[in-house]
Amino acid sequence: MHAIVTWLIDMPERISTSLFGWLPPLFARIVVGWVFLWTGWAKLNNLPQMIQNFTEWGIPFPHIVTPFVSGVEFVGGLLLLLGLFTRLAATPLVIVMIVAIISAKLDQINSLETLLGFEEVAYMALFGWLAVAGPGPVSLDWMLQKMVSAPGSDASRRV
Repeated sequence: MHAIVTWLIDMPERISTSLFGWLPPLFARIVVGWVFLWTGWAKLNNLPQMIQNFTEWGIPFPHIVTPFVSGVEFVGGLLLLLGLFTRLAATPLVIVMIVAIISAKLDQINSLETLLGFEEVAYMALFGWLAVAGPGPVSLDWMLQKMVSAPGSDASRRV
């Protein structure tokens, strides 16, 4: 059993982590960052129509919520693309996806299969993963952490 675990689990994990560990968070950030940067931008540039949509969906205070959510999507998408404040950017985007499902698609849910088929759930899973796992080594977060924790930096002298 030990040989099976070593050969089929441990070895692929070591190989994939050492060679490609940087790729999944970068790819996830680029995909969702790009999508939400542009959807947020489109909403911000079409606020009257978006306010009407939010009103029809029954979202309270649509004149306040619409520009706020649009801004969260735009700024959150930009931050994810850059890998800057990734965990902080991903968290409100999870909340936006939950609210989107509840407000715009709740009446369409008739099974777990239907719920899990919504693209909002896939986005929510990626945002949740990024919020927990972080942006990966190809990010401004990573670079800033290395700069701050570098020997001889001001931060390391304060400790």
